[in-house]
Formats: sequence, structure tokens, C-alpha cells
Amino acid sequence: MTKGLQDYPSPSTTEELLVAKFFHTSAGKWSSERRYYTLPDGATQEVISEIEIRFLEAGCPELQTLAQMHGLDALALTCGSEILWDSKDSITGKKASKGSTLFGALGNILYRDRGFATPKPITATYHFPHPDTMCLKTEYQSSVFEEEIKLVGEKYRTRQTIISRAGEQVTIGQYLEKRIML
Repeated sequence: MTKGLQDYPSPSTTEELLVAKFFHTSAGKWSSERRYYTLPDGATQEVISEIEIRFLEAGCPELQTLAQMHGLDALALTCGSEILWDSKDSITGKKASKGSTLFGALGNILYRDRGFATPKPITATYHFPHPDTMCLKTEYQSSVFEEEIKLVGEKYRTRQTIISRAGEQVTIGQYLEKRIML
């Protein structure tokens, strides 16, 4: 039996409506320039990435798999996003990383198939201080990742990530992302 749209969850809270709009607006291809500062010494690393973001509708196979990874009903997630990236050091040109991650929303929780520093499924809390600014907080393995992603018009995004371990800030990442294709 084929499921109709009415069978899938739809965003019902303000946060779910905002994250759906944010993910939908972020869909496309982006060029990302970022700089990481290691604290307290201030050593820097510069990375460039090609990023592709795809909006995921409720009930799609990717979100069903993600929900099951987290022990949720397969149709629980209201929307999501798939992000693919290919990164290299902007100074040496050496490949830094390549991969993908899935995000799925339910309430004020983002469910992920993997973390920044772990291949295991994780969750993050999120909120929107402004409709174009999403703030995330992720905690695992005694680390805290606080991230702010801001849409700047239709062609730019800024991001800032602060990574803390044992209550002490250890890394700051700052990003400028330019849309290269819808």
C-alpha cells in the first residue's frame, strides 16, 4: 500500500516549522571557506569545501533509516537534510575529509547518523533566536559542540563552531559559505 502525504508527520511546532524552512532554504551547492583556531595557542588551519545540501521530506527512505538508528518509529521525523562534503587544506591542497551526514528533526531535537568526531548516531538540541539563524548544541564523549548557522540573504551562510572539552574551549571554527547552485 502506498503512503499518502497525510500518513507522514508534518512540522507542528514553531521550531519544526523553522527547521523545515531553514533546511529547505539551505538546499543546493555551496563553497565553504573555513578557518579553525586551536586554543589557547591560536594555531590556525584553513580548509575549503564543496558542500551539497539536500532537503529530505518526511517519510523518505533516508529519514526512515535514521529514525530506526535512533530507536524511533520509522515515520517519526518531520523533515531533514542530507549534507555531502569534500574538503581540502586551502594552503597545501591536501585532502582533509570527504563524507556525508543525515539530519532529521523531531521537536527541538536533531537526530544525526554520525557526529563530528564519531561515526555513531548522535542527537543535538536546536533553537532559532531569529528565523534565519539556527543554533545547535551537541554533546558526546566529554565534548560539547556549539554551532550557529546563519543564512545571509539567498547566496551566503555564516557558521561558527565552538568545541569544548572538560569545560574548556579548545577550538573555534569560522565559516563563510557561498551558494554556487540551487
